[in-house]
Amino acid sequence: MNCLSPSILAADFGRLGEQIAELDAAGAQYLHIDVMDGAFVPSISFGMPVIRAIRPCTDRIFDVHLMIEEPVRYIDAFVDAGADLITVHAESCRHLDRTIDAVKERGLLAGVALNPATPLSAVSYVLEKVDMVLIMTVNPGFGGQKLIPYTVQKIRDLKQLVDERGIKLDIEVDGGINLYNVKEVMAAGANVIVAGSAVFDGNITENVENFLSILNSRR
Repeated sequence: MNCLSPSILAADFGRLGEQIAELDAAGAQYLHIDVMDGAFVPSISFGMPVIRAIRPCTDRIFDVHLMIEEPVRYIDAFVDAGADLITVHAESCRHLDRTIDAVKERGLLAGVALNPATPLSAVSYVLEKVDMVLIMTVNPGFGGQKLIPYTVQKIRDLKQLVDERGIKLDIEVDGGINLYNVKEVMAAGANVIVAGSAVFDGNITENVENFLSILNSRR
């Protein structure tokens, strides 16, 4: 299924609850929550208290993207805060397999993210264990960047790999996705679309509806 996962990193934090309600009403299926620690990536964003505070605002899937060092230390805390899907970076885990198990043991969906230049071989041996692979289409840490062109081929390669193995998982893309390039990444194999500025800049409801129109036309 094709799903839209608006990234609240681009939201107006003075009106966060209101904007989440607007996303919900417009039909966005997921809510993408970027957690940054200032170590794995340069920026610092937000953590468990914010997730806990907005959990009552919506029943949409909380798609929690941990851009933090050794995320296994905090899996229980993010589960308790209200996460539904936790994605960790292969580059940030000393023991990736153990970290995936920690997520799955709490009954959540587990994802693994790859930075643009990280090869698919980094997740080759855990593909059967995860529910989603997130291909970063920009270098993580800041919103508003442009999609890196070679990452589209990486999406194609991942789609071919999982199809050859007969694996069922979602392919998520994050970074520089907008209404002008979303068809390209979907044609490459992505089905979960993260969009920040392209959703929150301007009319949120119209932006979500425009994305969903494209997503629903490519089932």
